[in-house]
Amino acid sequence: MTTREGSLEAPKRHPIDWKNPDFYSETSLNQELERVFDICHGCRRCVNLCTAFPRLFDLIDESTTGELDGVNKNQFWEVVDRCYLCDMCFMTKCPYVPPHEWNIDFPHLMLRAKSVKYKHQGAGFRDKLLSSTDLMGKLATIPVVVQTVNAVNKAPAARKLMDSVLGIHAERKLPEYATRKFRSNAQSNPNFPVIDGTRTPGKVAIYATCYINYNEPGIGHDLLKILAHNEIPTYLVEKEACCGMPKLELGDLDAVEKLKNKNIPPLLKLAREGYAILSAVPSCTLMYKQELPLLFPEDEAVQAVAAAMFDPFEYLVLRNQDKLLKTDFKNPLGTVAYHIPCHQRVQNIGKKTRDILQLIPETTINTVERCSGHDGTWGVKSEHFADSMKIGRPVFKQMAASDPDYISSDCAIAGRHIEQGIGKSKAQKLHPLTLLRMAYGSDSTPQSADDLTPVTQSTSTENT
Repeated sequence: MTTREGSLEAPKRHPIDWKNPDFYSETSLNQELERVFDICHGCRRCVNLCTAFPRLFDLIDESTTGELDGVNKNQFWEVVDRCYLCDMCFMTKCPYVPPHEWNIDFPHLMLRAKSVKYKHQGAGFRDKLLSSTDLMGKLATIPVVVQTVNAVNKAPAARKLMDSVLGIHAERKLPEYATRKFRSNAQSNPNFPVIDGTRTPGKVAIYATCYINYNEPGIGHDLLKILAHNEIPTYLVEKEACCGMPKLELGDLDAVEKLKNKNIPPLLKLAREGYAILSAVPSCTLMYKQELPLLFPEDEAVQAVAAAMFDPFEYLVLRNQDKLLKTDFKNPLGTVAYHIPCHQRVQNIGKKTRDILQLIPETTINTVERCSGHDGTWGVKSEHFADSMKIGRPVFKQMAASDPDYISSDCAIAGRHIEQGIGKSKAQKLHPLTLLRMAYGSDSTPQSADDLTPVTQSTSTENT
């Protein structure tokens, strides 16, 4: 049996041959697009996942022949631009993924198309700006500037101008920038006993991520308090840059490689020293666990970092299996509507966040396992905002249906998107790590990243 339903083999992703000159050949790309699109046309199983597939099928159905040969190849870009690389078609729907002989990997074909477009046409100012998360964060969090930026992002007149000039939708609620970054003047705090488990390293290094560093440092502080409560030695990665996911989604693979070259050396040192590396943003974790290993399959350092990288709740579940996780919860949470983001689902780690939150007494977790529709910068753009809200509508309804006390998602951006989609509600939007910290009732030190030291004991302030 070769179909996915009948095969006992798990789906397998092949390395991305992006160094091959043929990868950027428009002729070769169009041939592969035609092959895959024709198979998708005959199947149509993914029609309800996003707007890329419905647009493909509409183009075919409205063509002169009713088949793919009646579609102008220039219209293929209408499909490519609607794909935001969530990977869910590969992971949950397509019966023809490898090892099937048809070898369909729709997301990575879309990545190739985006890369070809970027290589030959570049990108506009808006897309370059939105994908430069580190640069934007450093500039926006300068004292005094940060207050101005946050005020402008809330001003209706300014937002209309941003819509018309930049193409950032006026109705999209944007995250505020923090007045104090997560990484800031780190100092040593060696007062933790080392507890070694059988499944997980007994010491942790935090990869802060751009979002937590510049936008919601409180999520990072809550993770620190959880680890401190569990007496797990915790340090900051000495220095870091953006993981590269925004540049990947843009198709700028050369920029991805440059960021990889900045990040991997300090992370490799940690991996070799036996640290579990935690990232509290699913897209960043996915970048290190899956995307970089597929882009650089022969790079042993990338593979070693991938093996050491954990989602925080994946790590906590393994600690619990080793009977090393404290479950002395003091505060119930009531009803929590919890959303599993796509970039966590495709890591194949299971429903680890739910599993931990369910340990909290007098707490009900209602889980929604469906794409929220935001996806990084895609739902911010004027041309995609309406579609992002449409895709998210079933999630908004399911999250609100239980009249929850809290709405929560491991992806902070998805959580904000869901909050906007639900509208007025008694439910408070909080990250799962914040909920877990509340359940512990823990004020354990360290209180902030200021109490931590980079693992190498370096005084470097790069990216702080």
